[in-house]
Amino acid sequence: MPSPIPINRFLPKGFSSTVTLRPCSSPYQLRGKEQRFSFTGRYKALPHLSWCTVFWDELNLLDLLGSGGFGSVYKGTYYGNIVAVKKVKKSTKNKLASRHSFWAELNVANLRHDNIVKVVAATTSVPEDPEKEDNLGTIIMEYAGDISLHHRIYNCTKTLEVGNCLQFSKDIVSGLSFLHSHNIVHLDLKPANVLISDQGQCKIGDFGCSHKLTKDDLTPNVQVRHLAGTYTHRAPELLKGCNATLKADIYSFAITLWQMMTRDQPFSGDRQCVMYAVVAYNRRPTFSATFKDSSMGQKIEQIIGHCWRAEPNERPNADQILETLIYLQAQHGVPEIE
Repeated sequence: MPSPIPINRFLPKGFSSTVTLRPCSSPYQLRGKEQRFSFTGRYKALPHLSWCTVFWDELNLLDLLGSGGFGSVYKGTYYGNIVAVKKVKKSTKNKLASRHSFWAELNVANLRHDNIVKVVAATTSVPEDPEKEDNLGTIIMEYAGDISLHHRIYNCTKTLEVGNCLQFSKDIVSGLSFLHSHNIVHLDLKPANVLISDQGQCKIGDFGCSHKLTKDDLTPNVQVRHLAGTYTHRAPELLKGCNATLKADIYSFAITLWQMMTRDQPFSGDRQCVMYAVVAYNRRPTFSATFKDSSMGQKIEQIIGHCWRAEPNERPNADQILETLIYLQAQHGVPEIE
């Protein structure tokens, strides 16, 4: 019989084991110290939230936005604000992965950035829920928009100009820079996990695969294997089972930027064959004429080429990429999206 999983293994910094044993939890009151949470812009401020209380009478589910292996996401309202509500379910195939997915979402619970989907509250108990036995927890998040970057790339007739690609890339890398400054690696960055707000701003979401790096993770003899995530965007070192580093997200960003520029799928064919080719033969998506026909395209090709290098240490960091993108916008007169 397997040993019990230490509860602290799944808790982000600031969560104690005694706190998580309570019926509900919210990331806006740490160890009894109250914090006021408010959305910016059109959202009104919410009242003080108790650490162990989610006000269920104020939460209303509206439409189902999507569902996957670890749960479903709904559009809803909380204290009159439009929110997204993620209900994480227990996976019958991989209970450990579903638990990790829930707690990994809370790696960003106390972080605030314009390009990161904000967490409003979280709970491990859902009263009067007919699916309670299958529900691992619920996370209330900022509602970041109806459209994902994936939809914008593949299901939108509107042209995706180079200026759009640069602005979207700036938003994504700005979010990554912020995450990486807190030693958080996303590990599943892809167009489907980037939302576009009504103002045209990209926000990184879905942190179910994220990991808070520690000194132990950086020790050569300690392997942190991440089997979750999307194989087409997973860095080759992760495919080999090596340590996860911040540079894994840089590789994923390169694939995402390539998708924005080409509006094509990065790989085709058998999954195992693709993964083997990426690791053993350094296979990458092909640069088409889209990159060759202009000086801007050529420079973006250079950025992508540097970001998806096989050796993580040879890839630039998020701050360096952001500086380059800002320079390209200024040099070529590409206006920011308002």
